[in-house]
Amino acid sequence: MKACAMTDTGRVRTANQDYVYATTKSVGALPNLFLVADGMGGHQAGDYASRYIVENLVEHIKKTTKPGTISLLKEGIQKINTMLYQESLKKAELTGMGTTLVAAVVEGTTMYVANVGDSRLYVVGKRLKQVTKDHSLVEEMVSLGQLERGSRNYLEKKNIITRAVGTEDKLEIDFFEVSLEPGDYVLMCSDGLSNMLEAAEMEEIICSELELPEKAEKLITVANDNGGKDNIAVVLVDPQIGREVSL
Repeated sequence: MKACAMTDTGRVRTANQDYVYATTKSVGALPNLFLVADGMGGHQAGDYASRYIVENLVEHIKKTTKPGTISLLKEGIQKINTMLYQESLKKAELTGMGTTLVAAVVEGTTMYVANVGDSRLYVVGKRLKQVTKDHSLVEEMVSLGQLERGSRNYLEKKNIITRAVGTEDKLEIDFFEVSLEPGDYVLMCSDGLSNMLEAAEMEEIICSELELPEKAEKLITVANDNGGKDNIAVVLVDPQIGREVSL
């Protein structure tokens, strides 16, 4: 298995509120761990929130030896959510902070995913498929038939999220179990990437002959070339299922 993680401030923002983590080695009871967080709030608050959830979740998992990937992720995210929310109540400069979170663990040909907010996880095989569902105002309106995806109104309100880590004491988390096929790649990203690239552009880059870090770099470069309106976070994973590996 191979993986890489990168972030970039983009062309418009002055601070980077995205935070990533990727390791193919075991973390506590988990065989690997991949995380993307996109902070929200003021510069300090957004930075603080995304870093806090990632670093503290990793440390929590390192100390946990009991099995059960979903239960471990759920318990850990809920615990760190409460801790982050309590931090926001203590310091005025952190009031209203929060962060998205996408977490993934690959066990053999099965991937377990946890999601809060509008950062995304895709599986890229013969085509690009979005696994996570955005917790955003526009997606809720689309599901109710009140808005057309891709319309001007959709694009104008796309950044309003309805669920984030650290904004309330209790947190609802989405979980997904995905069967990986031979040749599949996994892309995790903040909306600074998904808003700047069409699905076909992401698919073309990820399925190219470039090495994994070069693919991540190119995704960021194209996002910036297309405007770079937000911070950009990318985690790319090659589970190497059914793929020949050179030694």
